Amino acid sequence: MTLVIDSNDETNSLNDNELIQIENILAFASKKQNVEQGSEISITFVTNESIQEINREYRQKDYPTDVISFAMEELGEGEVEVVGVDMPRILGDIIISIPKAKEQAEEYGHSFMRELSFLAVHGFLHLLGYDHETEEDEKEMFSLQREILDDYGLKR
Repeated sequence: MTLVIDSNDETNSLNDNELIQIENILAFASKKQNVEQGSEISITFVTNESIQEINREYRQKDYPTDVISFAMEELGEGEVEVVGVDMPRILGDIIISIPKAKEQAEEYGHSFMRELSFLAVHGFLHLLGYDHETEEDEKEMFSLQREILDDYGLKR
């Protein structure tokens, strides 16, 4: 597999088929983005309370959000890049709120799996360095998300 995915459903609300679907869309996205073979990510599914706590601690925003990504390749203050060591590329962590995904699926009028896949791809693209801080960046990231989901067969 192109991408090694460590998935964890802390809510125990996703079935095996749903977890496989998310892993498949992420593998598909990694192929479309030419991510190196054996690269690793983790994806964790949590409650609104858990993601609010993470959002408060790491982003100083005290409310539940839908998805948060922690890119491992972004060097923090005082961190040094390790080069020349034969290790897999560790992209980082994606955390998704299941209740928020369900709420947004209903709000946008599409399936829960479409919303969950959208959030997984959105988080994945953040791990690859995409963001939506400027209008131009947002346009690029959101059109890439739409292209990945459409090509995978998850159109809105």
